[in-house]
Amino acid sequence: MPLLHLILVWIVSALALWIVARIIPGIEVRNFWTALAATAMIAIVDFTIGWLVRIVVLPLTILTFGLFELAVNAFLLKVASLFTPGFKVQGILNAILGSLVLTVLTFLLRRLVF
Repeated sequence: MPLLHLILVWIVSALALWIVARIIPGIEVRNFWTALAATAMIAIVDFTIGWLVRIVVLPLTILTFGLFELAVNAFLLKVASLFTPGFKVQGILNAILGSLVLTVLTFLLRRLVF
């Protein structure tokens, strides 16, 4: 059962990324298979360097009452796009807006599915 849950979370997250690419003009996802690969890459980037980036910028995050986390998520989204063919994030503002919409949409879709 936990593996099925993990796969469903992955698919829902990929769906959210695919929708974000349709909403935000500076974010491109070639197709749903690319969205699945990009979602996996986002998870890998977050797991490998995300914790380090968050520790380094923790004082800034505290000073901004957590708002700097948007910039961190945007950076990680941009890094993931560098390693995923067919997934592009153009510009930091699109990355910030995309990460914000992606977070909200993923939350809503997961609430709807689970």
